[in-house]
Amino acid sequence: MLHSMKKILIIEASDSYARMMSGLVSRAGYNPILAEDMGTAKKEVIKLSPGAVIIAAMKFRGGTAREYIDWLKSEGYQHPVVAVVDNLIPMELINLMCDWGAVNILQRQALDKQLVDMVGRYTNTDKAAIFENTLIRRQSADFREIELSIEKIAATDSNAIIFGEIGMGKEQVARQICKQSSRYSKPVKVVEAGGAAHIGDHDPTSNKSETYNRIKGYFNNASGGTIILKNIELLNFDKQSILLHILEEEHPNVRVICTADPHLPEMVKDKEFRANLFFLLRASDIRILPLRDVTEDIDGLADFFLSCHAKDNGEPKKHLDASALKALKLHQWPGNIRELRNVIILAACNTEGDTISENDLDISMFSPEMTVSSLLNDPKMEKQRIIEVLAKTQGNKTQACKLLGIARSTLDSKLKKHGLK
Repeated sequence: MLHSMKKILIIEASDSYARMMSGLVSRAGYNPILAEDMGTAKKEVIKLSPGAVIIAAMKFRGGTAREYIDWLKSEGYQHPVVAVVDNLIPMELINLMCDWGAVNILQRQALDKQLVDMVGRYTNTDKAAIFENTLIRRQSADFREIELSIEKIAATDSNAIIFGEIGMGKEQVARQICKQSSRYSKPVKVVEAGGAAHIGDHDPTSNKSETYNRIKGYFNNASGGTIILKNIELLNFDKQSILLHILEEEHPNVRVICTADPHLPEMVKDKEFRANLFFLLRASDIRILPLRDVTEDIDGLADFFLSCHAKDNGEPKKHLDASALKALKLHQWPGNIRELRNVIILAACNTEGDTISENDLDISMFSPEMTVSSLLNDPKMEKQRIIEVLAKTQGNKTQACKLLGIARSTLDSKLKKHGLK
């Protein structure tokens, strides 16, 4: 069966594996494009049309699959990337798929059996953007407030900052603002602040610094549209000064929507981030609560991930029993929705029947512990936070202390302080 000669970009340094994969997809009716190094891979992606798929080895000349995926995101490409891996344990596979941005993985030793089916699964689909670009609807009152804020901000042309911990969908909120704004049909460039001066275009004939040229290049490419600047707390002072100069002195016709760690205001207070740039970018803002504070969203999110897994793999949808849901709601989720997604997908892959119980969940015990300062850093919310956790644990103080990240004596002291029994 031919597939209208859909193009498949194969990034592989090994000639033998490249030839094998090229032959497999050619016989299936696809048009393979081969690249053995990072430079060629960047040039060849321009030739891909919607519906094309990229197959990338973990490592190749001049780069890695992760670096290439980061570059694709920074340039706004949304082609599905399937990573070819060697021997990784299941959790590493899931982390690769979910955290780096690959939509799936292929074991190298199974290429001859699975490559064509995998390519067929992702051509003419938008699965690459399911998690990266889609704002998953949730049930909490906090999420309803976020939706209202998105509508209000989208109706203006002001810059904005989306505050939230890792894994809570800040970029998806930013994209939703773009989608509802008058700039929707214009370019949208996604830039990782930590690498902003390494990926953008540089004009060696310019009398400006290389950092300036690369950052200014993003504004040139997004003229009339929007730049989503991720993790702005990673901008050093040099980049902050250049960004401030561009916005204040050159007034580009570009809206800037930023994502940031909740502690960015503290960085401003400690003079680690320029206050004038902060307030220029934060004309409006949205605050996203961490998952541990909106556990009522866990049921719906888990169901969404299970539905996606079932659809992607052509199998009946699996369900969580009461023990699994309780375990999910007791976990602190330092990785938030991204960590939840990893756990749900891994459980769906490894559970034999159609029901997932607590014993089927592989919740890592090596997650960073949430400290008192990160859980109870707002005195105005401390009492309410303790009430919510005690209600969640049905009054079990041992479990409550684990969720709050405090000692039993500290909890007893705070209960007395707030007049709670």
